[in-house]
Amino acid sequence: MRCTVAGEHADCVTWYRAAGRAALNESEATAGSPNGADRAPDELALVLAQAAVGAIEAVGGYAGGVYLRSETPGLLRLAVLAGLPSRLFRPWWRMHVNRPFPIAEAYRSGQAVHLADAEEAMRRYPQLMAGLPFPFSSLYVPVGSGREKFGVLAVLRPATPGYAVSNADRLRMHNAAKRLGTVLTDLDVKGARVTWEGEPVSVQLPATTTPPVRVGHFAWDLASGVLTADDELCLILGTDPADFAGTIEALAARIAPEDMYGLWTVAHQAAESGRPAARRMRLRGPDGRAHLLEISARAQTPDEGSASRLTGFLVDLGTGPIVAEATDRLPRGIFSLDRLGRITYVNQGAETLLGMPRSDLAGRTLWEAVPWFGHAAYDDHYRAAMLSRDPVHFVARREDEDWLSVSLYPGHDGVTATLAAADEAARRPGPQILSGAGLGSPADRASALYRPVALAIALTEAVTARQVSAVVTEELLPAFGGRQLAIYLLNERHLYLAWETGFPQGFLDRFDGVALDARLPGVETLTSGRPMFFESMERLAEAYPGIPMDANVGARAFLPLIASGRPVGSCILGFDHQRGFSAEERTVLTALAGLIAQALQRAQRYDTESRLARGLQSALLPHRLPVLENVDTVGRYLPGTQGMDVGGDWYDVTETGRGLALVIGDVQGHGVSAAATMGQLRSAVRAFALSGHDPQEVVSGTNRLLIDLDPGQFASCCYVVIDPESGSAQAVRAGHPQPLLRHADGRTEVLDLPGGVVLGVDPDAEYPVTDLWLEPGAVLALFTDGLVEQPGIDIDLGIERLRSSLSEVGPSSLAETADRLIREARHATDRPDDIALLLAARWADSERGEQP
Repeated sequence: MRCTVAGEHADCVTWYRAAGRAALNESEATAGSPNGADRAPDELALVLAQAAVGAIEAVGGYAGGVYLRSETPGLLRLAVLAGLPSRLFRPWWRMHVNRPFPIAEAYRSGQAVHLADAEEAMRRYPQLMAGLPFPFSSLYVPVGSGREKFGVLAVLRPATPGYAVSNADRLRMHNAAKRLGTVLTDLDVKGARVTWEGEPVSVQLPATTTPPVRVGHFAWDLASGVLTADDELCLILGTDPADFAGTIEALAARIAPEDMYGLWTVAHQAAESGRPAARRMRLRGPDGRAHLLEISARAQTPDEGSASRLTGFLVDLGTGPIVAEATDRLPRGIFSLDRLGRITYVNQGAETLLGMPRSDLAGRTLWEAVPWFGHAAYDDHYRAAMLSRDPVHFVARREDEDWLSVSLYPGHDGVTATLAAADEAARRPGPQILSGAGLGSPADRASALYRPVALAIALTEAVTARQVSAVVTEELLPAFGGRQLAIYLLNERHLYLAWETGFPQGFLDRFDGVALDARLPGVETLTSGRPMFFESMERLAEAYPGIPMDANVGARAFLPLIASGRPVGSCILGFDHQRGFSAEERTVLTALAGLIAQALQRAQRYDTESRLARGLQSALLPHRLPVLENVDTVGRYLPGTQGMDVGGDWYDVTETGRGLALVIGDVQGHGVSAAATMGQLRSAVRAFALSGHDPQEVVSGTNRLLIDLDPGQFASCCYVVIDPESGSAQAVRAGHPQPLLRHADGRTEVLDLPGGVVLGVDPDAEYPVTDLWLEPGAVLALFTDGLVEQPGIDIDLGIERLRSSLSEVGPSSLAETADRLIREARHATDRPDDIALLLAARWADSERGEQP
């Protein structure tokens, strides 16, 4: 059954279910799917697996997957990964929608992202390529239905430098995503949870180079030489079934002459054995392809002579056995991996060098079968081989044994690896246990170069000390295979613990607040300015006798955090296993420590200014609002969670001779400057309003004052004057979002105030006045764009969501209404802008407090 985009939902579901079961690797699905306890893969995993495989094949890719929304707002999770080992791509299992990655952009914007080569990807998404500095092309298409967003469909394929992704491939990806969106919508309607919380499901792709297995059957009468064969045997022999002569000579003509004598020999042995017997031999056709032949004789009775009728089958083995024999003769090890990292072939040389028999290797993932090969220091090499078509070369060490020279040769269906004893020049002297990066091919050196690039790019987005520490945890630890991290910051000649992960709970408390004269490696690395590396915990204990240890096995690196010659703190990296630190690794880690120190120093300045800005903001916002007989007002302010945390949003309520004046505004920028400008504007509006000016004069005067005070600074605002007795109102808008009006019957509308340009642009700008009326029970809502704007989403959608929330408010106080409107924003983990909300409700005397 084929599923078309225009087809019925049921057809799509049936098609995906039937085809998906063939594509999904069940053992992987059982471990990674949300319902991993069940042996059968769940329907959601099957649907995603088939979508990924179908899209990969449609555009000629070699890998791909599906990111799906999770239960955590703003977080996508990798649900299915096809054609790549999921272990190698653990850092990309989670993706926040605000990160500067193509997957996040496709989800945010609802638009596809197509990257033809590494150059284009580096230009548009440097952080992606810093982590995966390999030549490949990638396509990302959002998956959804209407306004419903489910996730992103992604495909990786060979790079096409100089050639953009074709329109045909764009359309194929679009159609694949649309089909998937249709099926996911159907599952959602049926009550299935279309979210992902577990690890990604691994999916093996269909092979493109492996020839089909063919088995042909025959019956052979030795006396007459007649050979009865089925059609499959004829196809193996390369002849049309209609032209097959039906004699043993016809078979003999299709195999090598020297094999024919062996064929007759095994045939007669089987016939004359006197008991049920089978004989096998390998034949080689004229084209060099190998065939396995098995001949069986029926049982004989005492009164019968030798059996003259034999049965058998012929299997086309391709060139596999020939290649296996040839590689066993080579003086080096050879093994092959499929796209999921499972070992599919091992020659005798690899058995010897790996120190394990083939039976213990075949069918298992490389990292499971050979644990020392799965060290994080080698992950970049495997990723390079899986994502690029270029060979990768490096050296590795098997625990305490000699070094091995490893070469990886990638292809569409997997990777072939060669092993050989490494030259003396490539070996590492001294007591090192395991090599780090920086050895071997240019690709290895490029990976070492890109690590500080990736960290530097990520650090530019980190503003607070906590954000800097989180970036180091996410970017630095995985790159070097670390498991523990601690960051101490210097304050008044003492080091205080600012961040830790991976250490036993409470272990580092004893070192919190230590003075700079303490003999501890975390202190001495800062006072001396030199990084310190310990390949084992024994080495650390020897250097610092009596120091408390959190583990008996492992390695530690202590890095000084120094920025512009000024000490900032120290950083501790911990490793679960003994390891050496190559010269390249020591250089890279020292450079990274400098980047971390600069980011932390910048974060400390931000934190200081943020505290000042928060204090200024708190002082300038009204602490209480006027209480009138017929009008209630409630205000709310939420700082952002990113950047300086404080912006220039403000609100105010003032009693004037013209009525009750409401104002809400938003000054461009964040921090102390924005807060100070906000205070000046609030004072200006209040002064103009109390002087008896009409709404147009209040806004125009504030506009001219802002231009005189701070040229180049902009602000938006909305100013409304309400007569509490009659409910009549006049409103003026200067580049600000339109207010909302909820009528007494619950109907809520977005007001259409003509307005003028933002304040601070044109001294002669005009600001028209709009007349309104608030009937008893009506609620007027003024707000700043932080409440309705999200990155990559049209602000009109946010305003509509707010309008709907206000219209659905039941009987409650005005304060409860305000809390409900900002509840979702209050719980958001990433809020780039601050929020101001001002509500005004007019009541009749008998209704006051009974309705929102």
